[in-house]
Amino acid sequence: MTDLSVRIGSLTLKNPVMPASGTFGPELAPLLDINLLGAIVPKSITLSARGGNQTPRVCETDGGMINSIGIQSKGIEQYITHILPVYQDYDPPLIASISGESIVEFELLAARLDKQPGVAALELNISCPNLRDNGQAFGMSAETTDELLRTVRKVTGKPLIAKLTPNVTRIQDIAEAAERGGADALTVANTFLAMAIDTETRKPRIGNIMGGLSGAAVKPLIVRLIYQAHQATDLPIIGSGGIMNGQDAIEMILAGATAVQIGTATFVQPNAMNIITDEITDYLERHHIDQITDLIGQVDVS
Repeated sequence: MTDLSVRIGSLTLKNPVMPASGTFGPELAPLLDINLLGAIVPKSITLSARGGNQTPRVCETDGGMINSIGIQSKGIEQYITHILPVYQDYDPPLIASISGESIVEFELLAARLDKQPGVAALELNISCPNLRDNGQAFGMSAETTDELLRTVRKVTGKPLIAKLTPNVTRIQDIAEAAERGGADALTVANTFLAMAIDTETRKPRIGNIMGGLSGAAVKPLIVRLIYQAHQATDLPIIGSGGIMNGQDAIEMILAGATAVQIGTATFVQPNAMNIITDEITDYLERHHIDQITDLIGQVDVS
């Protein structure tokens, strides 16, 4: 029997596969065995209700898709009252993804969710715009990343996962800042800022002009970011971006990821996460590897 279990801080997952925030909901239950996931990650929640960005919000590209949803949300109270109870009947631990426009908002969200027994960990979406810094993402500044993590760490004992933006010059600096601030793990990474134009109308294909590129096209970039972050920090890394099959997941684990998140693949194949978990198991069995953890960071660069 192969052992797929991994640890993210104090949290133990039965396998390394989970959804990326914003790509998963209970509507998938008829098509996917949710109980076979390593963890559940619902869509990011904000303190107050948000309407999201103007449409169109999604467009396909070669090897991927661009989205600009704008973290549409009904606010924390609705999340606690109506969203969290939906997942209580499922086995995997729930990781709440939180997003704020200021450090204070992250602090308030973390303090509110710290009291919720149905929340096993918090993923801090520090890729979102920071109003204090003229819209620059929190995670684009090492100093702000450190400050945000330190502030949130004071109000919760739950494991903290910092979701990093790939739109930086040196992700190592941000990873180190998150570790100094008290993060228990990193998600590497969010989507890449991108743009597409309809050549017939000459208009942007996204209502917000630019959006986040995800899908198979970004996987080599994410593998590189995981490798660099793994060299810079001892924190567990959750690889996210472009995983379409089990081989992609193994590639990220070899680069240094402990776990992986699946997003675009679910839009193509709703039960992709179950299939990818099986393919990871098949890989371990073919290579006579007893534990998935034996593969973490084992890329041979000699």
